Amino acid sequence: MFAKPSIATLNHLLTQSGWALLRLARFKGKTVRFNIASFSFACTVQDHGLLREAANEVSADASLCIALSLLPRLALQDEAAFNQIQSSGDAVLLAEIFFLARNLRWDAAEDLSRVTGDIAAERIVQFAKAWQHQVRDTALNLSQALAEYWTEENPLLAKPQQLGVFAQKVNKLSDEVERLKLRIENFGKGK
Repeated sequence: MFAKPSIATLNHLLTQSGWALLRLARFKGKTVRFNIASFSFACTVQDHGLLREAANEVSADASLCIALSLLPRLALQDEAAFNQIQSSGDAVLLAEIFFLARNLRWDAAEDLSRVTGDIAAERIVQFAKAWQHQVRDTALNLSQALAEYWTEENPLLAKPQQLGVFAQKVNKLSDEVERLKLRIENFGKGK
């Protein structure tokens, strides 16, 4: 059910950047299985680098298991999310898949230009990018303001140097307790 749209999307991204087709074409005939939650599909690399749906009985040369929770992080190119993907099979093919996943970019302006024209498409994409940066900057500023509020004005969080001072005091108190313990033991022996 989801295999055809997924493969069509992958093929669209590959076609938008001709370099990716050339890289993938080296793996002609290789099959990759993607397992995303309960959804699974396999695709085979064709001679020109595009993908076609593979039959269920075809054995995969490589497979990737991707937790559903990783998808948004992968879309944002979170490097830690790539490291959490479980993979097995042909190491060279997997390395290429991970390379493509990290480097393929959707050219939204190209697709939008077919509907709105080139200039409008570029402006829409620029507006979307500016909005995305504004949201990210606002979230960063808010988190910094909350951190400052919770460490300075209404202390719910401790600063690293405060934790260091506290740890030193705990160590000093522990040493003093040990010395007191020894003095008490020595005092008891003196009787």
